[in-house]
This record gives sequence, C-alpha cells and structure tokens, in this order.
Amino acid sequence: MYREYFGLKELPFSIAPDPRYLYMSERHREALAHLVYGMENGGGFVLLTGEVGAGKTTVCRCLLEQVPENTNVAFIFNPKLTADELLATICDELAIGYPTDNTSIKVFVDRINDYLLGAHGEGRKTVLVIDEAQNLDVEVLEQIRLLTNLETNTSKLLQIILIGQPELREQLMRPELRQLAQRITARYHLGPLSKREVALYIAHRLAVAGLRRKLFPSSLLKRIYRLSGGTPRLINILCDRALLGACVKGQARVHKKILHQAAHEVLGPGSGGTGRRLRWRPAVIALLCGGAVLSATYYGLEFSPAKLSARQAPVFSASVSAVSAGAGGKPGTESPLSSPVNALLLPPGVSSDRSRTMAYAALLDQWGLTFAGGDACPQAEESGLRCLFRRGTLRNLRSMNLPAVLSLVDTHGNPYYGVLLHLGEKWATLKIGGEVETIAAEDLDDFWQGDYSLLWRPPAHQRMVVRPGETGEGVDWLEKKLAEIQGRQTRKSKGLVFDDQMVREVKIFQLAQGLEADGIVGAQTMLRLSRGERDAGPTLSFRQEVR
Repeated sequence: MYREYFGLKELPFSIAPDPRYLYMSERHREALAHLVYGMENGGGFVLLTGEVGAGKTTVCRCLLEQVPENTNVAFIFNPKLTADELLATICDELAIGYPTDNTSIKVFVDRINDYLLGAHGEGRKTVLVIDEAQNLDVEVLEQIRLLTNLETNTSKLLQIILIGQPELREQLMRPELRQLAQRITARYHLGPLSKREVALYIAHRLAVAGLRRKLFPSSLLKRIYRLSGGTPRLINILCDRALLGACVKGQARVHKKILHQAAHEVLGPGSGGTGRRLRWRPAVIALLCGGAVLSATYYGLEFSPAKLSARQAPVFSASVSAVSAGAGGKPGTESPLSSPVNALLLPPGVSSDRSRTMAYAALLDQWGLTFAGGDACPQAEESGLRCLFRRGTLRNLRSMNLPAVLSLVDTHGNPYYGVLLHLGEKWATLKIGGEVETIAAEDLDDFWQGDYSLLWRPPAHQRMVVRPGETGEGVDWLEKKLAEIQGRQTRKSKGLVFDDQMVREVKIFQLAQGLEADGIVGAQTMLRLSRGERDAGPTLSFRQEVR
C-alpha cells in the first residue's frame, strides 16, 4: 500500500523471517555464539530462551549457516509430538531408515544409536536442534535426555540444543527434570533490543528495502522503543502501521500523532495512542496514498516518491559490569562519579577543535602520559601503545573496558569530543572540555555519534595480526589465551600451528564479542583477548582518578 508512496522496493517491516532483513544485535550475536559453541563441543544440552518475537528463529536460521562441514543436523520446528513421533521425526531429519509401521521406541533408539556410532566413526558430529521446545511434554523431554546417554567410552554421540520461550526455563526447574537440567552446559536468554539498537534495526530494514533517509524522526525512536519494549516483532508491526498512517495522511515521514494512532491500533487502548483506530479499507488506502503521491508530484513537494528514494558460549561471554561503592553508598552498588546531568554540553568558551585536543590529553593522562600536542597516536606508540579507531555501541565499549574518546553532538547538532572515563550499567562519566560530567548510560546514546578511538597495549609478541597457518610467538600466545578462556590445558607442541581447531575457537570468541567471525586475530580480537593481562591499562569498570 505505502511501498510506492515512499519509493520502497518492498515492504521493510514484514514479520516474515526474510534472511535479507536480518539484523544481528549484540545480544543476537552472543546467542548465536552460544549455539555455535554448543555445536563445536559435543555432549549435553545448550539452552536458548527468549520472549515471543525476540528473534530466536532468526538466530536459528543463522545457526544453520554456521554449521561446520563435519556436522549432521536434525532441526525440529514443531515439537508438539509424542515420544515415538519425536524419535520418528529425528530419524526422518537424519535420513535414518525404520519400518513404516513401527511404533516401538526401542526400535527408533536402536536405529538412532547405530547411526550415531557410524557418524562418529567417520569423524562427524550430530546435533539435534528443537525450536519451540516449551511445547514438549515432560515425558518427551525425558526421552530426549535419554538420547544423551548414547555415547562411546570417550565422548557423547549427540549434542542437543533446546530453543524456546521463557516458560521453558521454568519447566526445566521441575523436580522430575532435574537430571536434564544438570546436563545443560550453556544457557542464554535472548533479551530485547536496546534503545540504540532499535534505531539501528529500523534504519537497517529501511535500507534493505531501498531507502536510506529517515522516515522516523529521532524523537520517535525512543517512543517506539518504549512501546515495543525492544521486541523486533512488535517494532515491525508498529512501524508498518505507522508508515501506513503516514501514507494515508500524505506525510513525508511519521509524526508523533501518527505513531500514537498506530500504537492504539496495534497495542490497544492504554498504549499511549490517542488517535482513532486505523481501520482503513484497502481500496480507500490505495486511493488516498495514490492521491497523495499525485499531489506531491504536481506541487513538487519534498516527499515525492522520486525524492524520497534518493537517499557469546558462557566461557566466551565478556560483558563487564561496573560496580563501585560511592560516598555513602552500599558496597557493590554503582554510584555516579558526579552529580548526574540530563544533557551533555560543551563548556562555554571551548571550541569543537579544542574539545578534541583536550579529550586526547585526558585519554593519554589515563595511561600516565602527558600530551605533547599534535597527533596523539605517534606519541602513544612510542610508549608501546596502539590506537584503535572504530564505530560501535556501548556494549562494544563495555567489552573492551578501556577509556575512549567519543565523537559527540549537542542538542543543536554541533559536533565536539569528550573522553569516556567510566561506564557502568546505569551511569557514564565523561570529561568534556576539562569538566567532568555524569549522565545516565542509556541517555548517552542521544549525544554519541557511535565513533570512538582508544589506546590499548598489544601483547609482548608485538604481532598486530595473527593468521591461520602461521607459527611462532603470536600463535603460542593465542593458544594460551584461548585455553584460559575455555578453562582447559594449553596444547603443548613444539612449533604450534594456527590450525583449523584454533580457527574455530577464534570464530566462536569473535561471535561472542560481536566481531566479524573471520578467524583472523586482528587488532580488535587481539585487544579483547589481551584484556586482564598485567599492565593492560586503565579500565571503565572502576572509578578513574580524575585530574
């Protein structure tokens, strides 16, 4: 209906799971990393839960694209089955033959066991993925648990991944399922998108549909976040209905009243919507939207279609929670470093260029260095540090846990710079133009452009990139860090090679960190692997000494 009006190639907010519209938030990447980890490490159960519409099926589809070549996968989407029906479905998925009239559980289990032994003998892993697992009866869950008893003297033959709604977690707490619960080796609950991720999610879907201009003003993105709770499916429905309303009213983009009407229609009374219900007949919608397009073309308005279209496994999860005891506060609770403000402002008399110089001086000061002016990076490199310039989110900064210079913008759109000194779950503290300000972490997104630069100390081997197939000190260091993260013994081998096993482990780590899973240890991967080493530098987790 509104596709032609806005000059879109297709409808951007369909709830169909189209892979082209996939937006992987930090949470989705961490969930995927847990599932990939489960595939790579046989035995036991991996549990992924999340609310309806949180994107669990999306993660499932990504998982299928990450399946190693030596892995056989049985994927069950509708588990409302009896025990014998489930076993028959597993056989069908893995192409295991059985008598067509068979109803004996023993026959199914024997056939599955023979198959698993054969696959194991060929060096292949077998993974069973069950979506919507909250629909499984207790008896069926117990039968699934018994399948994990199929093993050799050295390893389990079947890895099982359960994906379901939050009630699945409650179901697994029942006394009769305690044996299954004890075999869960990795758990992850997929939460909603953050306020910043909602904005990125909407922009991503519009871009895929062929439009890169904003149809939703920034002021409305917060409202969409509050209305949807960050749930992707609700975001889609709200945005779809809002664009329909904008089309009907002949508007170039969604306005507050239109969004209120959409919320009233989608979520019902009490949602914050104030307009009438949008019960438009398709023919009327087509006529109104078509008329608006013709009017815009005739009068040369800015919203004509042509102008509109111009434009982490648990062991790998690294989320830093900053806690400290404030003055008069209870130990273990986070306190702001200064009186909180509602907006970040550049101090009077400080220009944008001056704020940048002062931000880098404050960043070097955190490392115990005195800024000599000019470019900070060469000076930092003389002290054994490296500069990193990237674009990301607060979750990225938390995972790296290092002070960073942020590119900011004031309420009038004017750019300036500040250095992030502290980042907790609730509060962020920055030094801007020589003044220290504390703001709610969720409000920092309103002023931060997403660009950041930071300093980090590379490991002793000084190799800035370690690639598959290489040997030497860099590979030895990498093996040591991977072993520490996984809680295993370091592989002792003279002339250790960055082999396929290490590549897989690096990819899992990268997925958990929200990095591109290319298996190459570049600056970002090396930085995150090296966190926690002695002399790794100042952190965001604890109060910094402000000078």
